[in-house]
Amino acid sequence: QVALVESGGGLVQAGGSLRLSCAASGRTSTRYGMGWFRQAPAKEREFVAAISWSGSTDYADSVKGRFTISRDNTKNTVALQMSSLKPEDTAVYYCASTYLSTSLDRAYVYTYWGQGTQVTVSS
Repeated sequence: QVALVESGGGLVQAGGSLRLSCAASGRTSTRYGMGWFRQAPAKEREFVAAISWSGSTDYADSVKGRFTISRDNTKNTVALQMSSLKPEDTAVYYCASTYLSTSLDRAYVYTYWGQGTQVTVSS
């Protein structure tokens, strides 16, 4: 079992920045792929960003150039640096981990999920 705990969410004005962090505990491994997803009210959960165990990254088109995902394998953490935030970025953000290294933009490949952290961007 792997437990994931997100932190760093909050309220920010449009154009501002936030840094989300996800801490993994339990049967962690540096070979895990890690991803961030988000879900806005009345919308489906959507892919935001992912990073493979080797450090390869992938981003949703809507956040490219604004968000950066990174990982620290020594601390079993993954971060999502979000800049130039827009009201449409408002959502609950979830961290997830998977044993797989492909299709990291697909929610179904992830085994473990955090509880989520709320990000609200005001206009």
